[in-house]
Amino acid sequence: MDTNIDLTLVDWSRAQFALTAMYHWIFVPLTLGLGFLVAFMETMYVKTGDPEWKRITKFWMTLFGINFAIGVATGIILEFQFGTNWSNYSWFVGDIFGAPLAVEGILAFFMESTFIAIMFFGWNKVSKKSHLFATWLTAIGANLSALWILVANAWMQFPAGMHFNPDTARNEMVNFWEVLFSPFAINKFLHTISSGFVLASVFVVGISAWFLLKKREIVFAKKSIVVAAVFGIISSVYLAFTGDGSARLVANKQPMKFAAFEGLYNGHVGVPITAFGVVSGQQNEKENYLPNITVKIEIPNLLSYLAYLDPNAYVPGINDLINGNPEQGIMSAKEKIERGKLARQTFKEFRLAKSQKDSIKYAELKTKMLDKSFQENYFKYFGYSFINSPNELIPSIPLTFYSFRIMIFLGFYFILFFILVLIFTFKNNIENKKWFLRLAIISIPLAYIAGQAGWIVAEVGRQPWVIQDYLPTMAAVSHISSSAVQVTFWLFGLIFTALLIAEIKIMTTQIKNGPKI
Repeated sequence: MDTNIDLTLVDWSRAQFALTAMYHWIFVPLTLGLGFLVAFMETMYVKTGDPEWKRITKFWMTLFGINFAIGVATGIILEFQFGTNWSNYSWFVGDIFGAPLAVEGILAFFMESTFIAIMFFGWNKVSKKSHLFATWLTAIGANLSALWILVANAWMQFPAGMHFNPDTARNEMVNFWEVLFSPFAINKFLHTISSGFVLASVFVVGISAWFLLKKREIVFAKKSIVVAAVFGIISSVYLAFTGDGSARLVANKQPMKFAAFEGLYNGHVGVPITAFGVVSGQQNEKENYLPNITVKIEIPNLLSYLAYLDPNAYVPGINDLINGNPEQGIMSAKEKIERGKLARQTFKEFRLAKSQKDSIKYAELKTKMLDKSFQENYFKYFGYSFINSPNELIPSIPLTFYSFRIMIFLGFYFILFFILVLIFTFKNNIENKKWFLRLAIISIPLAYIAGQAGWIVAEVGRQPWVIQDYLPTMAAVSHISSSAVQVTFWLFGLIFTALLIAEIKIMTTQIKNGPKI
């Protein structure tokens, strides 16, 4: 670690980004799913000509529009932070990270802004089919926006399609398609949007349940529930499927994250998964102390199968990844740090030779750095040169451990939830199940909690890296005062809280007013 790095600045920069990202994710998932639900409902209207479907469509479309507007505002602020708080990161990988964001701005956002106007204001100005087409393109556009953001995030988890240019000291894109179609990008996009579909389905069922409890708009509520429940059960099952794929990718590409959210300290074969556990004690990196996982309920061999599709596979633990395990071909963190420092020192010598116009040494060092063997054996660990102690490579175990289990538990809960919704709906007695209607309303915040827990696992679990193995968080921050970040942290906190309160108030008012006649 550089002695010039202000750890207070790093902590406040991370806190600010976490604050804005978590607020942003309150609004985004509802937009992803509700757009498609509105499109399904309008399709029913166009197909049947039933004016009740038009009322239903307009009601949910209004809630979509409220949420969409605030989501855009928080997203813009989130992206600006890459230039203000994370300028070193932007410099180091801006050529790669900026590409999907540029596509998102040019294509997806343009598509949304064009067709959303027709969707809201074109009811009596264009034909039914043209209006339906605009609604579908708005829903698709919202998810395309998510695609490019998630591609950028997936690249940070698993860098691909790039090479390091020693002359510019930057990573540059060499293959856009490798970035776009990397396994991490595909899985992250599908897993994330399906979580948004589940949340939107729970939201529609929950709000419709409120109408049934109030004995208002019974037909409206039942029709809405049917559409949302069918969409929800398909999405929740698919969410579990993509979650399984995500865990396998993490096990292979981010083994420390995988070990952390399982609380696995010592690797072995036939590893069970901890269905339930209690983290005992506080993690202390300086004293090399890791908390125990107690009161365990385990499922034999399931973690090995989840990671490698083999119930007897070896799964490395945190101690294997820190201390190394030659028998399993695992390099120690200390060795990675030493190799990273050698790569960084070579780069410094190269820069010095360039500045001194020593053409012979410059050419020699450039050839060395571009050599495939050097890239794979040394430069691959460049980011480790910023790490002082191997223990810094261990993320927060309690936070990732509990967040992972909250996410998994709620994921299976929603599958059961939608099954019950469909059973009660087809028996035509859901309005008589008061207990279940109340449960449906309570389930709305649970869907938001599940989404936030998933992002905590993804982002906290990969610390200390902002780009896996290439750039640690501490080296990515801008050279600004921590006090400036503190001011904007509290400012954003107040603004986003005000926006959230305003949205809840506007949404609840619209819900209480109900669909227009």
